[in-house]
Amino acid sequence: MSYLKFQKALMTNLQESLRREYLRTSRSGAYSSSTVVDCNTRKYHGLFVVPIPSIDDVNHVLLSSLDASVVQHGAEFNLGLHLYRGGVCSPNGHKYIREYNCDKVPTTIYRVGGVLLRKETILQNYDDRVMVRYTVDDTHSPVTLRLRPFLAFRRCDELTHENYQAMRDYSEVPGGIKTTMYDNYPQLYMQLSKKNDFVFTPNWYKGLEYYKEADRGYECVEDLYVPGYFEVEMKKGDEVVFTASLKECKPSGLKKLFQEEVDVRRPRDNFYNALVAAAHQFHYKETPRGVKNPDKVAEEDKEHYLLAGYPWFKVRARDTFISLPGLTLATNENDYFKATMKTAEKGLREFMTGKPLTVSIYEIEQPDVMLWVVWAIQQYAKELSLEKAVEDYGKLVLDIIEYIEKGKHFNLEMRDNGLLHIEGRDKPMTWMNSVANGKPVVPRTGFVVEINALWYNALKFCAEIYNCKGSHAKAAHAEELAAKVKTSFQQTFITPAGYLFDYREDGIEDWNVRPNQIFAVALDYSPLEPAQQKTVLDFCTRELLTPKGLRTLSPKSGGYNPMYVGQQVKRDYAYHNGTAWPWLGGFYMEACLKVYKRTRLSFVQRQMVGFEDEMMYHATGTISELFDGNPPFHGRGAMAFAMNVAEILRTMKLIDVFMQQ
Repeated sequence: MSYLKFQKALMTNLQESLRREYLRTSRSGAYSSSTVVDCNTRKYHGLFVVPIPSIDDVNHVLLSSLDASVVQHGAEFNLGLHLYRGGVCSPNGHKYIREYNCDKVPTTIYRVGGVLLRKETILQNYDDRVMVRYTVDDTHSPVTLRLRPFLAFRRCDELTHENYQAMRDYSEVPGGIKTTMYDNYPQLYMQLSKKNDFVFTPNWYKGLEYYKEADRGYECVEDLYVPGYFEVEMKKGDEVVFTASLKECKPSGLKKLFQEEVDVRRPRDNFYNALVAAAHQFHYKETPRGVKNPDKVAEEDKEHYLLAGYPWFKVRARDTFISLPGLTLATNENDYFKATMKTAEKGLREFMTGKPLTVSIYEIEQPDVMLWVVWAIQQYAKELSLEKAVEDYGKLVLDIIEYIEKGKHFNLEMRDNGLLHIEGRDKPMTWMNSVANGKPVVPRTGFVVEINALWYNALKFCAEIYNCKGSHAKAAHAEELAAKVKTSFQQTFITPAGYLFDYREDGIEDWNVRPNQIFAVALDYSPLEPAQQKTVLDFCTRELLTPKGLRTLSPKSGGYNPMYVGQQVKRDYAYHNGTAWPWLGGFYMEACLKVYKRTRLSFVQRQMVGFEDEMMYHATGTISELFDGNPPFHGRGAMAFAMNVAEILRTMKLIDVFMQQ
């Protein structure tokens, strides 16, 4: 039985079904996404969305959608669905849907009179190829299946309109056609596994509307080009596979290829398996820069990354290292941890030596990134052993600590009190990075609480490594510096009420209750005494905890703005001023287990229920970027966010460890 399944009543209720999206990805960076009724509501939606490095580093929507029609006894029944300007729905194909499930691949079952048609969509794991399989499960007489492709050929963050530059030329290839709309784009191959006819009837469909873009205050109406349609004869039991790709294929092999891809997919038959499948969506491989023949590079020789999220995020350094343990170690995929770290270490060393980056990692210069690197390696040590971590990454950790301590980082200055100081007034330098009118919405600067909690934790872990290597004098130095940092941390950040300042800078004290203080409790080495840890944790529980993670600001603080809605500038001000983030909840739950031990185990388990509910909403089977800070805690932002999925998985593993104790 499918864990993610929707029946006819929900699918035909557009108020409900249009709020639920699906997302499928490949390790090459391509993705396919829409609503569960295949009606695009974002400009980022598309059946085949793919990176085109020859143009830029943004994904491009090539094939926006594929409308299927069943023709029987001279009558055509269009199974597609589009929203047009003014909220008009056409052609209302959702009324034929009997069931939708997302066990291994998104599967929709249509009933048109006596015809029962099953549609399944999949992306090839290691190639830029989307495949759609149509199977006639039942029919009383032969039917004709028409497939009408809607082409966009645009960046995923832009829209297209009817224009005279768009080319209409196409060429026949085995099983279909190839075409491109503009000279700078590659050819798009659309082929079928079964003999078919392509009928050339070029036309622009005008005025398609994406209401989620309208909600954000963006342009939301576009035109799409339809070159014609494919027509294939079908009878009961027949199946045909449609594929769109940047490469030509042999139509005779499509059925086998589709089934092979299905067979290696993990069933989404429970919460954990759905999360693991979601974690794999962030795995991304790329050919190293400068390779002359990229097509000849073997999969194992490619660089490994973790995408920060879908649909608009790329590879970001901070997100990579926060996500890495949860997306790999928590799922027993240690090899992918090592492969990702191999790529990341290359970039880190290039940064530390002042060389141009040759890896596709953004924001590696952010001041807290290297401290998160140390934390990620610390999790590796806990999962395998300290000795193994020292062998694999000990030198990297020690080099990072030395780099910071000697003041080589342009925005990390170790002051006389041992604490790290950053400059973040004019440009955001922490994970709270929203900007409005060119300035940080939350200008965190000076001594920042989580940066210095991470610094203390890193120094203590550094001492562990030195002791493991037998360098006891250097270990003693690290311990001495850590003790200094601990004293200064308590003097600098503890408020009279017992919670922690978010940051302090030259007499400026941020008294707002924010979630960043939870790291001072959750990390393996805390700069706080046990009683202080409990007080901070209790503050977070009372003022920040929601079923979807921790709020970014207490409702009691000025400027509380919990609803991430409206035009973009309004959302920017709410982004870190009251919204809730599941990844923060992961560290909160770790802090609960650390401070209260088994007495809070059942409480932490109950907290996970709030995340399991999300499997059926928003982007089904994964976790949204953020949530409103007030009930009913709607999911907002990006469809899928790596740090959220990672921390929920890591928390589930922590629960298992406690259960076994």
